[in-house]
Amino acid sequence: MTTAPVAPTFTDLERERLARIALTQLIEPGTPLLDTCLVGSTATDVYRRFAEEDPDLGDDGFEARSRLAQIHPDRDLERATNAGFRYVIPGDEEWPTQVERLAGLEPLQHRTGTPLGLWVRGPLLLSDLDRSVAIVGSRDATAYGADAAARIAADLAVNDFVTVSGAAVGIDAAAHRGALTGPPGSTVAVLAGGVDVPYPLRNRRLIDAIAESGAVISEIAPGFPVTRYRFLSRNRIIAALARGTVVVEAAARSGSLNTSHWAYSINTPVMAVPGQVGAMTSVGTHDLVRRGKGVLVTDGLDVRELVGDMGEALPVEPRGPVRRRDSLTSVEKQVLDAVPVSSPSSQLDIARAACLHPKTAGTALSRLEALGLAERFPEGWQLAPGAART
Repeated sequence: MTTAPVAPTFTDLERERLARIALTQLIEPGTPLLDTCLVGSTATDVYRRFAEEDPDLGDDGFEARSRLAQIHPDRDLERATNAGFRYVIPGDEEWPTQVERLAGLEPLQHRTGTPLGLWVRGPLLLSDLDRSVAIVGSRDATAYGADAAARIAADLAVNDFVTVSGAAVGIDAAAHRGALTGPPGSTVAVLAGGVDVPYPLRNRRLIDAIAESGAVISEIAPGFPVTRYRFLSRNRIIAALARGTVVVEAAARSGSLNTSHWAYSINTPVMAVPGQVGAMTSVGTHDLVRRGKGVLVTDGLDVRELVGDMGEALPVEPRGPVRRRDSLTSVEKQVLDAVPVSSPSSQLDIARAACLHPKTAGTALSRLEALGLAERFPEGWQLAPGAART
């Protein structure tokens, strides 16, 4: 029978915090050894075992001990705090207890277990992630996939859900951008390196925007780079933070299927957005549905029906203050639904998507621009910030 981890007392909390910072630099986060060592023990006790050269820790423990003299968790925490970061651990009020569902799970590609702690850059409290949805998918996203991810994230944002993703190019970035059209604090990024190590560099501005109103999260200490295994470790955290995981465009061997595996393992809904029949970019998502491991979803409402509280996604009469979109004609709403979230489209493409004559679409676009719902760029039209669809 597995013994529950021993929770440190409040007076031991700061000592426990330093021990957890040290352990994540002694042993690579996500390795099964860490999860095993913490069964029935505090991190302070486990760190002491390393310092005292406990032979039961085996070869991994022996290798880790060689790094003890190089680790100074108190200095690391002070530097991080001065930089505006914080390290959240069990016992803190904002600790997201849902990640503890990872404890004791069978390793996948040599990774498993509850993170020892989470470094956070940004104002959003991790405890606010109790209403969050993971959106992941291909780095080599099509325009269709990117738009689907952005639309779903935008819908979730205006319905008080936080989008969790990994800040990668492709679907991840589209999901983050879609969520950023909603209220502040609508998205968080979980990184495979330190929270001060933006990766990929081309998404630095996006990651900074996420940190400004939401949060950038990592179990890896600040300053540490990304590695292949850290991406695998990161995936389990994305899945565990969320109520469910949406996969948009995944090839047969896509890394996003690793994330869906973790979601399936902790019994949270796995959802898949369908792609074109025969499209290699959607082989993985279609396979999830075919094998009964994923539920087909096409929009934010589908997602909210699966992860929302009972009854909250049911159709209701409009309530609250009148919004700009309430005054739209049916044609204008039809055009608004065709305006992309993540990248501009031409008037002709929008007209085709809305099944309207280009002149009719142009008139509607001008009206949407006047209402602040759409923006005109040299390359076309895009949904305005804060104008997420309902």
